[in-house]
Amino acid sequence: MGKLFDKLNSDVRFVEGINGCINCGTCTAICPAAEVYDYEPRSIANLVQTRDDSVIEELLKSETIWYCGECMSCKTRCPRNNAPGLIIQALRKLSIESGLFVESEKGRQQLSLKRMLGNSILETGYCVHFDHTELSMFPELGPVWQWIRDNRETVLKKVGANYQGSGPGAMRKISKENLDELEKIFEVTGGLEWFNTIEMHSERKAQEMGLEKGDETDKKSSYFREVYTKNSAQKHNRK
Repeated sequence: MGKLFDKLNSDVRFVEGINGCINCGTCTAICPAAEVYDYEPRSIANLVQTRDDSVIEELLKSETIWYCGECMSCKTRCPRNNAPGLIIQALRKLSIESGLFVESEKGRQQLSLKRMLGNSILETGYCVHFDHTELSMFPELGPVWQWIRDNRETVLKKVGANYQGSGPGAMRKISKENLDELEKIFEVTGGLEWFNTIEMHSERKAQEMGLEKGDETDKKSSYFREVYTKNSAQKHNRK
């Protein structure tokens, strides 16, 4: 038993997620991600049960642990009450904390999630804010969306949104007091430290790849654009 397994075993999600896999394959049969990706929850359960640090390290570096949608369908069907989805959550946490997430394409995308969603939560109180969904970042929304953005005040008023207003309603402006409280929650729970860890290891990987990471809010740097746009479908899709 090694230090990586010990760290995994200290995560309550890992402890709750694995009782003893009998290799029946029910989790893989019910898994939506296994229909799309080269991914088998059963294999994950088997690998972590080896308690072999070298095996676990390869998992932390791999694409595999980022395919799970955490729907927990596996939990509902397992005859031994295992939950591979919880095992995945523990593996993802350890991958980020150890910095090994930057060794996979899907893992490196954690930087885009941090800057697109994490920063938005702290800045506006919303995971995705209307003002942030510009076509340069979301081209799939198309020209109609651009028209909606150009006419946002009129359109949002018609659908009952309280855009940038005070009081209740969708898209209302979140008070500074509430934003400060939200940031404090992130600080106390370790969320800010996690964000800093993602930025730190992404900086290291950007230098290794000869790309510019930019500051913690930059969405135009070469490294950010690399992790935000690159998707090697043939590499990830189920064979």
